[in-house]
Amino acid sequence: MTETTSPRPVSFAALVQQFFTEYLVAQRALSPRTIASYRDAMLLFLDFAQHQLGIMPTALKLSDIVPELILAFLEHLEQQRQNSVRSRNLRLTALRAFLKFAARRDVSSFFIIEQALGVPMKRFERPMLGFMTREEMLAVIGQPGETWTSQRDHLLFAMLYNTGARVSEIIGIKVSDVVLGESACVHLRGKGRKQRSTPLWKSTAHEIGVWLRRNPMLGTETALLPNRDGNPMTRCNVTQRLNIAVDRAAQAHKSLSKRKISPHIIRHTTAMHLLQSGVAFSVIALWLGHESTTTTHRYVEADLAMKEKALARLQEPETTISRYHPADDALMQFLQDL
Repeated sequence: MTETTSPRPVSFAALVQQFFTEYLVAQRALSPRTIASYRDAMLLFLDFAQHQLGIMPTALKLSDIVPELILAFLEHLEQQRQNSVRSRNLRLTALRAFLKFAARRDVSSFFIIEQALGVPMKRFERPMLGFMTREEMLAVIGQPGETWTSQRDHLLFAMLYNTGARVSEIIGIKVSDVVLGESACVHLRGKGRKQRSTPLWKSTAHEIGVWLRRNPMLGTETALLPNRDGNPMTRCNVTQRLNIAVDRAAQAHKSLSKRKISPHIIRHTTAMHLLQSGVAFSVIALWLGHESTTTTHRYVEADLAMKEKALARLQEPETTISRYHPADDALMQFLQDL
């Protein structure tokens, strides 16, 4: 009889390569942005492991990735790199995805990987969503001036408010993505290459038509809102132009001068104004491209006025406050002091 030998475990370096090329790209078909995020997390972890263990990344083994190393890496992200808890958790998500993949390819390391997967996500308080009032938003949009840049910026902010689009979505709009006419809309490419269509106000559609007539050189595959060189605007471009618009609007609305208004705040503003107008959660979720209405519910938490209206519908209870008597029991006292 011939003796059967168990297959040699795949090397750590080969697992990393297979994780990115075979699993993330070929099997999952994740977006380039998501793959880049996972890549950055792996680069940071391998660099940390090299300095911590004195082992080159190609020489690492799955058995080296113990919970203590992962926890030290996560602490390094927060303390030395000043990453937020949210960023820390995103890096951990990437590591977890790799370890789960590795466990299926190297069964002999299953127990070690299971221990590493026990490292928990860190809870954090979500900041209250910021948004602008309608008057503040209209002041930021302003009026289109005589210059090409002023007219582009006006259309940029009007479309951001109209669609509630992310910056990446708005700068990715091509001329062919706009449908003008009776049912004017724009096609947006969201996270994970998901596409959705958002209706346009008549005023927005009219302004787009005027913009295209004034810029006949814009082809169907050209960015609708290009920079001076004819290339799509960058996130930095949009932020810079918005800062200028906010500084101008703050002259009439002093409240804007005390706040940091980012392009994403306009997205929150659109969602909040839709909610305040009585639009259903499910519709707002579709409008913004949310995968779950749970994300949309955060806007209710941010709107104090809606909470006060809801509270006004409830009749206050007639409550008699009883006098508090502290507990004498040591255990009860300990729990009350926590």
